[in-house]
Amino acid sequence: MGLADRKKGIDASLNINEIKEWRQQQIAVVSTNHKKLNEFHDEVYKETVQLAIDEMQSEKGTAPAPFAFFLMGSAGRFEQSVWSDQDHGIIFDGGENCQPYFLALGEKITNALYSVGYELCDGKVMSLNPKWCRSIRSWEIQVTDWLNEADWQSLRHFSTFFDSRVLIGDVDYLSPLKNRAFQIMEQNLTLYQRLMDNVGFMKKGIGVFGQLLPEPHGEMAGSIRLKQQCFYPYVNSLRLLALKNKMTVPSTLSRFDELPKSYSSIKKYKADFMRLLDFRLHFRKEASNYSEVHLLPLSILTKQDKKELKNLMKQGYSLFSETNELLENKT
Repeated sequence: MGLADRKKGIDASLNINEIKEWRQQQIAVVSTNHKKLNEFHDEVYKETVQLAIDEMQSEKGTAPAPFAFFLMGSAGRFEQSVWSDQDHGIIFDGGENCQPYFLALGEKITNALYSVGYELCDGKVMSLNPKWCRSIRSWEIQVTDWLNEADWQSLRHFSTFFDSRVLIGDVDYLSPLKNRAFQIMEQNLTLYQRLMDNVGFMKKGIGVFGQLLPEPHGEMAGSIRLKQQCFYPYVNSLRLLALKNKMTVPSTLSRFDELPKSYSSIKKYKADFMRLLDFRLHFRKEASNYSEVHLLPLSILTKQDKKELKNLMKQGYSLFSETNELLENKT
C-alpha cells in the first residue's frame, strides 16, 4: 500500500508524523531494488513537500508566482540509497519581490523533509538558501556567472545544478537554463577541460599493488568511502559527456542510454554502474544513518566481494580516463 492509498479515508491529509512512520515502515521493503527505492523516495518527497506548500498557503496565501521545486544531487540523479541528505531548489516565474515568499516556503520544505528523515545538506544546497531559490531571470544570470567565473567553487555549484530535475511544478523550467549552459560551453570549449580538472582529483580506492585502500584512521578506519572512491568516477564522467552531447537528463543511467551510438565504448560501462548500485544496496541496506550508508567496512566483505568491489572501482577509473581522452579529442 502506497501513501496515496492511505489518503483515501475520510481525512485526505497526512501529517509529518504519518509520513515519517510510513517511510520507516516501507524503506526496508524497497531497499533491495534500486528503481523501487528511488520511486519510493520520490513519493515521500512529494507528499512532504506538498504538505509544506499547503501549510504555507494557509498561512501566507497562494504563491505570488508559478514555481517549480526541483531535486539535485543523488536525488536529482535518481540514485539515492536507503538514507539521503537534501539537495533541492526553487525556481519561480515572477519578480524578485516574490523571493521572500519562496524562501519561507523553502524553509518549511527543508524542515519538513528533515522531520521525515532526510538529513540537511552540509553545503546548504537547499531551497531555504537564496542561492538556490531564485526567479527564472535570476537563475539565468547565475548559471551564466558560474560558467564565466569558472573557478573551482563556481563549477562545483554548476555541476550540482546540472544534475537537476523538477519534482513538483512546471517540468520545463529547467531545460532553458541547461540549454543556456550548452550555448556558453560551445562558445568556450576550454570549459570542458576546466570541468574535467574540477573533478579530476579522486580519492583512489586501490593501491599500486592492487590492494583496497580503506580509511586508515578515526571512526571510518577500515572502511571504503563509497561515494568518493566508487561512484564519483561514473557520475562525473557521464555528467561531462551529457554536457558535451547537450543532454538534459540528470540520471547517470539515462545518460548512458541517451549517448549517441558512436559512444559504444562508453555505453559498456553502464552494466558496471548498475552493478555498483546493487552492490551498495546489498551491503548498506541495514545502515542506520546517512553517514553510514556511504561507508563500507571491508570486514563485512568476503574475498570474492572484495574482488568484485575492486573490479567496479577499476572500471570506474577506466571510464573516467576514457572520458578524459574523448573530451580532449573533441574540444
